[in-house]
Parts: sequence; structure tokens; C-alpha cells
Amino acid sequence: MSIILGIDPGSLKTGFGIIDTRSRHPLYITSGVIRLPTGALPARLKIIFDAITQLIGEYQPDEFAIEHVFMAKSAGSALKLGQARGAAIVAAVHANLPVAEYEARKVKQSVVGTGAATKEQVQHMVTSLLKLSASPQEDAADALAIALCHSHSKTLLGNVAAGSFRRGRIV
Repeated sequence: MSIILGIDPGSLKTGFGIIDTRSRHPLYITSGVIRLPTGALPARLKIIFDAITQLIGEYQPDEFAIEHVFMAKSAGSALKLGQARGAAIVAAVHANLPVAEYEARKVKQSVVGTGAATKEQVQHMVTSLLKLSASPQEDAADALAIALCHSHSKTLLGNVAAGSFRRGRIV
């Protein structure tokens, strides 16, 4: 299949996770958190863009998946989150990567089995699914979960398109 870069955007911390889905089971490549300084938002957006551009250059992902905007605590927080997402998306589009967006509930449903999963449950399942020796940081685990969700969605769509389902079940 492909190498997928997942992003959990934030205006103070942006998580990233990269997985390789070319084999039968997804393989962990790397993950981490882009920590942003306090200060002017435009400078933080540039850091997000530059860091993701660097990740794309280094790891050469084939696809890009990012969490869709959710309702934040305030309108100001939602706007900052949207701008952080925009900086990340522009980095992906600039590198000619296809962009997929997923709602947080869909990511949790895909990885944990329930859209109401806690952050700890997401971390645990990401660690288990990718056979990691330790749990990744919270934002990195969320980014890996987004990449896994994208992988699962592509697999599901591929199976449906190929007609490999029977009575509402994929075989």
C-alpha cells in the first residue's frame, strides 16, 4: 500500500506519526511531537509548516492524514487549531501528497472500537497494533491513530470496491 504520515494538529503541540502499510500489518516508522513556543501565531504556523516539510522530505510518505477540526473550548481556540491544520495541510499539498481528513470519533472507532475512547485507550491500542515496546507520547499516539485509521479506511474501501463482501460483511 503506502507510507502514511498522520498529523494531530495543535497550536502549541502538533503530533506526527508515520507508518508503513506496504506489508500485511502496519509497521511503525517514527512519531513525535512538534513543540511550539509561545508567542506570535504566524511564527508557530511557520514552524509547523517547516517541520512537516522536513518530515515529508526525510521519510517520503505517499499519503497524508489529519484530524478534522472539532469544536474547541472557544472560538479563538478553534480558529488557532484551524490555522495549525492549514499550515500542515499546505505542507502536504506543497509536496503533492493526497490529503485525507478524519473526525476524532472516527479515528477512535477505527483504532479502539468505540468513538468515545479515552486518550489512554488510544495510546494502548496504538502500542498494541504497532507492536511498540513503550507507549508513544499522547499527541504522537493520536497522530499514529490517525495514520492507522487512514490505513483501515483504505483497506475497507479497497475490499468494497473489489466486491469482496457478502451480506454486509467484508471477507
